[in-house]
Amino acid sequence: MNKKAVIDVTYLLLVGMTAGAVAVLGIFVAAVVFHSELFLSVPLLSRYEEGKIMGEIFRRFSYWGYIMAALITVYELSRYKVMQIDKIAILSALGSVGTLLLFSAVYTPKILEYQQMGEEATMENNFEALHKASELDFKILLLMLLVLFSRRAYLMAVKR
Repeated sequence: MNKKAVIDVTYLLLVGMTAGAVAVLGIFVAAVVFHSELFLSVPLLSRYEEGKIMGEIFRRFSYWGYIMAALITVYELSRYKVMQIDKIAILSALGSVGTLLLFSAVYTPKILEYQQMGEEATMENNFEALHKASELDFKILLLMLLVLFSRRAYLMAVKR
């Protein structure tokens, strides 16, 4: 396998892993963390405490988000230079990078900031709106990553 093929496969694998991580965090981890009373014999955690745990998980995921935003940018720019990209790949790459950066650089730090202000701050309408926006961003991120993965896999298969 030549160097370019290894880079292509690695890129596709990383995009797929990121989509998988987003799905697992959104579907499984959040569902378990925010319903901890179903898995513990006694409800030990308040909604606020569950939110703090989820916030820490997302803070750690944000590092991966920054790395992937950079990798997607570099890879897709390299494909653009050799004209191995189309509108769907461009738009899904831009959408992926944009939503990754929004989640990692805006929503997660803002939510953590509210959490540091205390439980009362997380009950405000501003926090609720911020949280809903971050959930929407995460769903769009998953969609963009899946489109990017599918389109890039298609383009790799067609050019061979």
